[in-house]
Amino acid sequence: MKKPTRLSKVLLAIGLGLAVLLLWRGCAGKDDQGPPGGRGGWGERPPTPVRVATAERGPLDLEIKALGTVTPLRTVTVRPRVEGELVRIAFAEGQQVRAGQLLAEVDPAPFQVRLAQAEGTQKQNLAELENTRIQLQRFRDLAGANYVSAQEVSDLQARVRQFEGRRESDQAAVDEARLQLGYTRITAPIDGRIGLRTVDVGNLVRAGDEDGIATITQTRPISVVFALPEGVLPTVHAAVREGQALAVQAWDRDERQPLATGTLSSLDNRIDVQTGTLRLRALFDNADESLFPNQSVNVRLRLGSAAVVSIPDAAVQSGNRGPYVYVVAEDDTASMREVKLGASHEGRVAVLDGLQDGERVVLEGLDRLREGGKVQVVDADGAPTDAVETAEGGGDAASATGARAAAAR
Repeated sequence: MKKPTRLSKVLLAIGLGLAVLLLWRGCAGKDDQGPPGGRGGWGERPPTPVRVATAERGPLDLEIKALGTVTPLRTVTVRPRVEGELVRIAFAEGQQVRAGQLLAEVDPAPFQVRLAQAEGTQKQNLAELENTRIQLQRFRDLAGANYVSAQEVSDLQARVRQFEGRRESDQAAVDEARLQLGYTRITAPIDGRIGLRTVDVGNLVRAGDEDGIATITQTRPISVVFALPEGVLPTVHAAVREGQALAVQAWDRDERQPLATGTLSSLDNRIDVQTGTLRLRALFDNADESLFPNQSVNVRLRLGSAAVVSIPDAAVQSGNRGPYVYVVAEDDTASMREVKLGASHEGRVAVLDGLQDGERVVLEGLDRLREGGKVQVVDADGAPTDAVETAEGGGDAASATGARAAAAR
């Protein structure tokens, strides 16, 4: 009897391996009692459990949210208009001031001297003017009797006009000196709250100092500037054209507390091409000064009420091409759809384009969805809605509970 060769041993080992693999595959197929597509099978993926909401048409209080900045209507840096030593500060830092109120004073002594000098020169020239006029009148009388020549009369007339011109120049010099003296008293140009001073008494100040003495900011009334995307501008423009006084609320940064209520006052004249937004301004009385200049606030612009198609804002997702939702079709397949959104209010957002009344959108389970994939609609407890409805339709609460438990398993 021949001994088995090395090749025959290799072939025998391969055959035994194949037999074992086929036997294991057959046993695995018998043990797997799940449906095709289950964890042990080789079929399609199981449906993804999701919660849905229905797009509904009905009245909705339209409200647009945005981020805004409290912006004063007027801000003035108080600067001296003359050069000299600062001898007095007449305000307390942070106080409310009125227009015309004295804030500071520059040493007036040099300017008083200049005014006195200008007034003295003016008096001297006025005296010469008066004397020349008297001489002119005498020469006119003598010229009638041929005691003086016409040339002498003409020369005196020219001197009178010269002194009259000097009189006007002297008056301008006096006015200028008096004006400069008045500038030594620095007063508030507007009503508002004054900030911290930037210079102390005893320092030399100059006209046009960049930092000035202090800054006054108008706080009552005050405005909030915010930006809206150009997609919602037609709705805002329509309300503005109708003459509606659109209410605007300012909320704190965490949107937990309303700070003030005002009205929309104006829109910018062009859209920012880089951001695709338009700036708007709202006015607030701010009697209690709850809004502070440069404060960041959340803005809610109310546009009234309208019948629109709306969905819960939790169903809206953001992508590279804008907002979108997952829509569940009649055959329980999910597909992504881009939407154009409008205003929102209390957790619901208006859909201007992309959805119809009655369509279902996915609320929960979005992270496991795929385009065209099968879904299974479940309730808040995770039970399939069809199983729950069947169980509860029999009027037996215990059966309904059992259906939920079976669905959970």
